[in-house]
Amino acid sequence: MLVGLLLLADGAGLLRAEAPGPAVAAFNSYCRRVEAGLAEQHRSASGFVVMAAGEEARIRGGEVVVERLASSPGAGEMEGAMVHDWRGTAFAAGATAADFERLMRDFEAYPKNFAPQVLEAKTVSVEGDRMQAWMRVRQRHVITVVMDGRYDIEYGRLDARHGYSVSRSTEMEEMVGGRPLGASEEHGFLWRLNTYWSYEERDGGLYLQVEAVSLTRAVPRGLGWAIGPYVESVPRESMEFTLQSAVKALRK
Repeated sequence: MLVGLLLLADGAGLLRAEAPGPAVAAFNSYCRRVEAGLAEQHRSASGFVVMAAGEEARIRGGEVVVERLASSPGAGEMEGAMVHDWRGTAFAAGATAADFERLMRDFEAYPKNFAPQVLEAKTVSVEGDRMQAWMRVRQRHVITVVMDGRYDIEYGRLDARHGYSVSRSTEMEEMVGGRPLGASEEHGFLWRLNTYWSYEERDGGLYLQVEAVSLTRAVPRGLGWAIGPYVESVPRESMEFTLQSAVKALRK
């Protein structure tokens, strides 16, 4: 799911750039640390889904809790790019881990379950708990951006009540008028996106937690006052939408 899309502009219009090599390397390094931490977290049912003191009751009561993991080592601004790390948690009453696995694997139903953000989606290949998928997503916030993405996805389970998935983008293309923009035309809204789901069945339902790590171009120097709010609002709203849509689909 598209999380962390930033709409960055300057006085002369949208800036164009392709992902700098050092930024991609930094993103990959950061994601390896995130994945190592999640692998350790998923070894035990205790703490399988991370919630701060007092959050569990709010989440079970229907609140979606979203937080920016700004304190994570390595996240933040680098030369020409930024790594963003967000996490959101929700609760789907009456749902099971098996229900959620079916929902996540059924890419052809994403345009229905995650409308209006997801326009098209399809499964490219499946091999056991590994699959490749393609998705076209539209984000509207001041301007409209359409992105095509290909993803490598892995599913895993601790047991019948605890599961997780890892989705890594392998290709991201900004689309205009049905055609992909070239490297010199792209605006750097979203260069990379990795998404990590953890889910736990208990208390008469399913706790859903998603962490999204994205790579975008940096906020232009001197424009933080104008663009800064988008760094917070757009990814937060997108993550809330994703979790709320998943809960709604599970209720059906």
